Amino acid sequence: MATGGVKRLLQLEGLAMLAACAGLYRHIGGDWTQAAILFLVPDVIFVAYLFGPKIGAIGYNVVHSMIGPLLLAGWGVMSNSHASLAIALIWMAHIGFDRAIGAGLKYATGFGDTHINHKSRNKSHMNLEAKTA
Repeated sequence: MATGGVKRLLQLEGLAMLAACAGLYRHIGGDWTQAAILFLVPDVIFVAYLFGPKIGAIGYNVVHSMIGPLLLAGWGVMSNSHASLAIALIWMAHIGFDRAIGAGLKYATGFGDTHINHKSRNKSHMNLEAKTA
């Protein structure tokens, strides 16, 4: 779990990613209406939580890690595909926004358990401290 300065640094990193992607999107002449429409599309994966926390976490992490959008951006640059690059920048901006507000990659233990805020571990850690005190 990230706390204090480390948590703030992760959030600032997310904010920087959001700002950089928005700046690059503007630089390539991206359509802001398209950006507004597509910005929240990655969150459609929340439906995977209907199949339980493990499937939900896997789905969420696949869509909210930087691997997919970086591969798509690379493809966009190499193939000179403006659409691929634009979508990748919107996708990365979404991930940056999530990190900036403190949302992280999910653990299968529950929706609120992330690499930034791991609630189950907090409870376990508190119980361990209480037992050893």
